[in-house]
Amino acid sequence: MKGLTDQPSYIIELLEGGVTLEDVIDAHICEQALVEKSAFVVGDLGALMRQHLCWQSLVPHVQPYYPVKCNSSPAVIELLASLGLGFICANKAEMSLVLDHGVPPESIILSSVFKQLAHIKYAAKNNIQHLVCENEAELSKIARLHPNAKLLLQLTTEAHAAETSMTFGSSLKSCRHLLEAAKELGVEVVGVTFHIPSSCQDLQQAYTHALSDARCVFDMGVEVGFNMNILDIGGGFTGSEFQLKQVETAVRPLLDAYFPQLSGVQVLAQPGSFYVASAFSLAVNIIGKKVVTRHWDSLAQGENNEDTEFLYYMNEGVYGPFGRKLLGNSIPAPSVHKRALCAEEAMYASSLWGPSLDPLDQVVERCLLPELSVGDWLLFSNMGVCGLEDLSCLSTAPPLPIYYTVSTSDWYEMQEAGVTLGGAMKNFSFLPYSP
Repeated sequence: MKGLTDQPSYIIELLEGGVTLEDVIDAHICEQALVEKSAFVVGDLGALMRQHLCWQSLVPHVQPYYPVKCNSSPAVIELLASLGLGFICANKAEMSLVLDHGVPPESIILSSVFKQLAHIKYAAKNNIQHLVCENEAELSKIARLHPNAKLLLQLTTEAHAAETSMTFGSSLKSCRHLLEAAKELGVEVVGVTFHIPSSCQDLQQAYTHALSDARCVFDMGVEVGFNMNILDIGGGFTGSEFQLKQVETAVRPLLDAYFPQLSGVQVLAQPGSFYVASAFSLAVNIIGKKVVTRHWDSLAQGENNEDTEFLYYMNEGVYGPFGRKLLGNSIPAPSVHKRALCAEEAMYASSLWGPSLDPLDQVVERCLLPELSVGDWLLFSNMGVCGLEDLSCLSTAPPLPIYYTVSTSDWYEMQEAGVTLGGAMKNFSFLPYSP
């Protein structure tokens, strides 16, 4: 551990004596009840450690590279860097961030489809050699600005194309031309990267096609004269241990067939959501409420054709921590803080909105909740991916406070693993919650 600093960038609350994450949330809600009732985030660093151990246990042959865009909170970057992860960066700011945390250049890959010239120059200046490339225009830029680069060709996959309806990556047919163009320009190609989305229903078929194509590109690269030694199987890991086992079942025999360990090929993956999604929870406050009575004309005669729906307005919305909703991602329904639901309690159709009154600022379109009051708190789990920094340019509000926590048992395990963190440690003082 680096030790305490005079002005730490963050504070870690050490949970002792059976104190739980729920106690931490209770205490911070109690604090907010005395002031402006601002939303806040609680991060469980122990969850990051547990996910890392799960990854090592189930897929030890695949080196994790963390996509910084998922969550660039300082404690996350420090912890994952201490655990020896590599990092996938999309721009200069992300490269600078991980370099500042002591990540060696050889453990960084500059991704993104279209890279700004300044970002390529920054990578070259800082000896970040591994760059992703998917087309000839990018290849020309890289050859001019970073001739010592080592490229990973971005290969398109049927599963990703079906999900996005967009051409992403280079097709197998065009890879030969791209490899020959790289050879003419004097730029080295060292491997292949592809992506299978987590929503893919047939993992076996998707990985069979992708890894078969990757093997073909490797063979073409060797024919052209390159030393092909890196395979990046991308992201698509939800954070579920069950889903990771499904991916492992689909991938392992294919890797043994196409890229056996004796081949010397280094296999990477990009488990962003897997590491951080479950580690963060968001607490928001209800600041407004409307009651809407719906009339349904289609019901049979004699049935009740009125239905009460509640619209709740929260102090945060899509222009803040729920920014991923604007990117097409759904937000799961929250739980109600300190509300023990009884079987007889009525549940109502409800929708949750941010504070902007913008028609786009609908966080949850429809869910069932008991009738709530202004001032009640809602808890959103699995909020570790996006939203903490993303789309902040759309909001003039300051960033949400993040309260990092770790249990004593998790902290001892981190120390045994050689984890170093720069944040100041303090014992958590529990304050009983009173509504």
